[in-house]
Amino acid sequence: MSGFIDSEPDDLDRAQAVVALGGGHGLHASLTALRRLVDDLTVDDLTAIVTVADNGGSSGRLRGEFNVLPPGDLRMALAALCGDDDWGDTWAKVLQHRFEGDGEMRGHVVGNLLIVGLWELLGDHVDALDWVGRLLGAKGRVLPMALTPMEITAQVRAVPGDDSATTTVRGQVEVATAEGEIVSIDLDPPDPPVSEEALAKIAEADWAFLGPGSWFSSVLPHLRVTALREAILATDARLVVVLNLEEQAGETGGFGPADHLRVLVEHAPGLQVHTVLADPSSFDAARLVELRETVASVGARLVLDDVAVADGSPRHDPRKLASAYARIMTSAGDTEHDDDGWA
Repeated sequence: MSGFIDSEPDDLDRAQAVVALGGGHGLHASLTALRRLVDDLTVDDLTAIVTVADNGGSSGRLRGEFNVLPPGDLRMALAALCGDDDWGDTWAKVLQHRFEGDGEMRGHVVGNLLIVGLWELLGDHVDALDWVGRLLGAKGRVLPMALTPMEITAQVRAVPGDDSATTTVRGQVEVATAEGEIVSIDLDPPDPPVSEEALAKIAEADWAFLGPGSWFSSVLPHLRVTALREAILATDARLVVVLNLEEQAGETGGFGPADHLRVLVEHAPGLQVHTVLADPSSFDAARLVELRETVASVGARLVLDDVAVADGSPRHDPRKLASAYARIMTSAGDTEHDDDGWA
């Protein structure tokens, strides 16, 4: 595969500052990969900025009862940053433990309760998350996308391409399971307060990673928070978009990789994407052509790499992701990778 050499100066003689934006299982995989790069000294400052719009499960119950941020995605991010030693492995399991049984505690997760308890005790979302991180020995910080609970709203076409059949769907769970074609999303409140720490980390970063994950309910919301979007547009960090391995029923049905990139740019005009990472085994030749054209249209470079788990399921392998991320951060000029190496 052919590639091009860009002209950006290479400052990779020092460890890099990285922010990762998203939520849920996608962000967990990405952070697990980036945490390995902290261990390898490729990254020395790692921050997760996490979506806080969940309204289902244990998180939704705690959000409704205590009027706090939904803690679930924040918990998963903290668990991903735990080390591979006995301490980190044990605390990650504790944090992720979900109660069984038939009582009122059924379905609640230990980490959710711990985070909400510290929020009540300390009265500060960011300070409490830092305390949990210190307890776990986390290899980075976890910050919420915003400081107040919010709802995702989506415009959904019942019939693809037919604007006359568009309806509004409200709520993260409802958006994730919507029937039809999601056209766009917004947030309520539309301009939530954002922590100064999150804005500072974006401004100071060398690299920013967006995705993978539920595209409309975990990835795109960051670009609908005004202060975050402006910070992402203004930062000198190189933005890496990590594409999903397949379409997601309810959110991105019928989407190819180029469609994922297209809606990002539509929700944040002027977004400067440095690199798009995709697994070539997840789409056919026609969609590869479309992806290359779309990547070129936004002025980015395309990296193709094997980042999926070996069992064939549509999940990212953190070890493979770590290798791909390291190559991206240390090979600023190469654009495509296949089984024969960097082109």
